[in-house]
Amino acid sequence: MKQLFIAGIILLSTFNAVGQSKKYVTFEANIANRNSDVITIFNDGKIVKKINVNAKGIFKDTLVLNGGRGQMYDGVESTELFLKNGYDIKLKMDAKQFDETIVYKGKGSLENNILAQRILADEKLYDKNVANLDDAAFNKLVDDKKAADAARLSNKKLDPDFVKIETENGQQAIAEITEHRDQMLKMAKLNNTTSPDFEFENHKGGKTKLSDLKGKYVYIDMWATWCGPCRAEIPFLQKVEEKYHGKNIEFVSISIDAPKDHDKWQKFVTDKKLGGIQLMADNEWKSDFATSYNVVSIPRFILIDPQGKVVNSNATRPSDQTLQTQLDSLLN
Repeated sequence: MKQLFIAGIILLSTFNAVGQSKKYVTFEANIANRNSDVITIFNDGKIVKKINVNAKGIFKDTLVLNGGRGQMYDGVESTELFLKNGYDIKLKMDAKQFDETIVYKGKGSLENNILAQRILADEKLYDKNVANLDDAAFNKLVDDKKAADAARLSNKKLDPDFVKIETENGQQAIAEITEHRDQMLKMAKLNNTTSPDFEFENHKGGKTKLSDLKGKYVYIDMWATWCGPCRAEIPFLQKVEEKYHGKNIEFVSISIDAPKDHDKWQKFVTDKKLGGIQLMADNEWKSDFATSYNVVSIPRFILIDPQGKVVNSNATRPSDQTLQTQLDSLLN
């Protein structure tokens, strides 16, 4: 899942529940094209278990849970689950199409398949075009979501606890998409305006200003070493950098790692042989440049023209082929 602030896994433990003989959950999976060899389960912000995945992408394990919300994370993406003691869940998916391919079988699959459907539907709410909707169209989008959520939860066989929690999640998601649209509208207002400048530490030494790069297009990647989705974009960014090497464009990566992680950032850039211009922001999220662009989540990409004006304050990711289409039209 790309928007990690959507509600996490629902882990519900009922040790004294009537009719449940097992005091644990059996959880197994068959994952094609796995992103890593380890699946991590979080509960209430803490790691419940790290599960090893074999070379064929298969694992089977048991979980004893204490309730609360968490995540199942594969090193790149995450998904939600509803788990109760006594469940026997079997997950099948292709990590290259993470949310689109999730299918559950076994006891507890009804609720978890509905979760998978809701997650996939909710991702579409975060399309960039949401900022272009007028109020009437946006209100219809919200109403359609409410109706779809209600329809998914109308099955009388669903666990009542699941229905209650998913109803709350639906309300939270609407609040989040409303906030997301507000953020998108704020970002769009920066387009065609003169970009704020920056002066940040350069990995190669000294400091670099945005104004030093005037006369070239500048594609900026706001990222951090701890950000999984940011790291997932790096191979794509390297390919784009290679394609446009020698063209009238500079690729600038600005880390918003904390000052305490300065050495970690330096080592990461060196070890991964990251190209382009590698900078570190002077005050994390609160650097003047980040706040000027209303950076509240990463990765975030920004495209600036040779005159220093903002082409797109929320530019396309390197993993999206349409970025190269846009750069081709600007540089060729």
